[in-house]
Amino acid sequence: MQLRNLVDPKSTVVVTMEVQEGIIGESSAFIDLHQAAVSSGVLSKGPQLCQAARRMGIPVIHATAVNRSDSRGTVTNCRMLAASKEMHGRGSGIIEGTEGAQIVSEFGPEPEDITISRLHGLTPFTSTSLDQTIRNLGSTTVIPIGVSINIGILGLVLSAVDLGYQVVVPTDAVAGVPIEYGEKVLEGTLSLLSTLTTTEEIISSWG
Repeated sequence: MQLRNLVDPKSTVVVTMEVQEGIIGESSAFIDLHQAAVSSGVLSKGPQLCQAARRMGIPVIHATAVNRSDSRGTVTNCRMLAASKEMHGRGSGIIEGTEGAQIVSEFGPEPEDITISRLHGLTPFTSTSLDQTIRNLGSTTVIPIGVSINIGILGLVLSAVDLGYQVVVPTDAVAGVPIEYGEKVLEGTLSLLSTLTTTEEIISSWG
């Protein structure tokens, strides 16, 4: 299927993955991930794609991760979540109502955007309303942007494909750490699950 048909505005949704201050912003404790988001293009290309999508009437959904200040509803059953809890203990991270939990302003949210948060887990579809929300919007293609290719983006893509969606990944609007590892996951895994392209090619197809 041609890219133009895959990303038809009538059936496409953009999903941002954890584009939050405490994760990829300047205040992030994940220094390597912040730097990867800068160098890979997430922090520049990602907002461009969101803006272009809105102009075309394409929904933008922000999938965010948050922690309660008392950590209720969260369990540290892996190293990644343990790292998040450690940041929480230092007063940083993605605690509800704090700057770290906020979406990086260049991404929005705009009034028409939808934000879907989760208190636990590493991927945005599991135990959230993301799937039903996308279906209610009439979308069949998901364009994920954000971080990280290591876990979150990979999990998002796997879940989306399992649920029957087409997935189109703009490789210059996602990032992993180290950057070279992210590139290998794109080439060796995500290329088998999705259509890999660039932000420019997607926006041009909407032209």
